[in-house]
Amino acid sequence: MVERWFAELTNKQIRRGVHKTVRALEKDMRSWIAAWNSDPKPYVWAKTADEILERLAIYLNRIPDSED
Repeated sequence: MVERWFAELTNKQIRRGVHKTVRALEKDMRSWIAAWNSDPKPYVWAKTADEILERLAIYLNRIPDSED
């Protein structure tokens, strides 16, 4: 879940923003985190682990040399 949270931070704040200094980036990140923490929402997985692994196996079987 930690990885998913960092992906949200990256996609919604870091990539979308324009930060001219490290200080500005840090300020924007802290603001985003404060907003997130004021109204947190749990992640809801749409598929089971077995369904995800099955789809991954199908995908890997289509890629040449994926068994190396």
